[in-house]
Amino acid sequence: MSRAGRAFASKVWRHPGSRTGLILLGTVVAFACLGPWLIGADPNLSDFSLNRGPLGGPPGPSSTHLLGSDALFRDVLARLAAGARMSLAIALGATVLATAIGSVVGVLSGYFAGRWPDRLVTGFVDVALAFPFLLLITAIGVALAQTDAVTVALVLGLTGWPGVARIVRAKTCTVTASNFVHCARALGVNHRRMVLRHIVPGLRGTLLVLASQMAASMLLAEAVLGYLTVGVPPPQASWGRMLHEAEHFIGVAPWLVAPPAVVSRRRLLRPINVPTVPAAARRR
Repeated sequence: MSRAGRAFASKVWRHPGSRTGLILLGTVVAFACLGPWLIGADPNLSDFSLNRGPLGGPPGPSSTHLLGSDALFRDVLARLAAGARMSLAIALGATVLATAIGSVVGVLSGYFAGRWPDRLVTGFVDVALAFPFLLLITAIGVALAQTDAVTVALVLGLTGWPGVARIVRAKTCTVTASNFVHCARALGVNHRRMVLRHIVPGLRGTLLVLASQMAASMLLAEAVLGYLTVGVPPPQASWGRMLHEAEHFIGVAPWLVAPPAVVSRRRLLRPINVPTVPAAARRR
């Protein structure tokens, strides 16, 4: 790793908010990756040897099922781990797609600020941002009817990039107005080298913050789609669908609602606040 890269990683880790976000993210990813192997239970297998809980509700927590079982006698902890893998995979795919599209569009729009490509892009972004995001993806999910994980990720990614594009455009305009960019233009640097060598490195911290914020938003959006039954179809587990399936038993079996509600909160994946690395350090 270069000196600038080490300085950047050190600044990220020393920042309290960034460190907390990385620890929480690492915990969730570890649970998603290792949970199914450590738990050992099949998330889609019903254990009909269990007795129903009080008031006819699902079986409660026990030594065999630490978080109890759902209405179909499936292990809640196993489904929570399986749902973590599904929800995080969808959120990651959608985040990568939205950040990539938004970054390219935002950089090109900011680099040609004031010209017709910029006016065209900003007009489209303004119209796209006028629609409430959750309402938009819900309407698309209902229109598609039959969905799978890839479809959900594509829907979220292809509708989530306008906000990224607007912020990246503003940051690109700021970097483009810097003295070292003016000097590079005076030396005759072509557009491709100007963007890749001088402008994109100045957006690194902004893109990292946007990606972490976008991941949290996509995680919440996937949970909303699952809760409204327009996300990943059953029997595949997802945090939103687990909430939908447990809402009928909130009075007699609150342990079914609490785990997916806690892990799908938007604050779980906190945005990473990255201190800005000076341009001189980035060019070393």
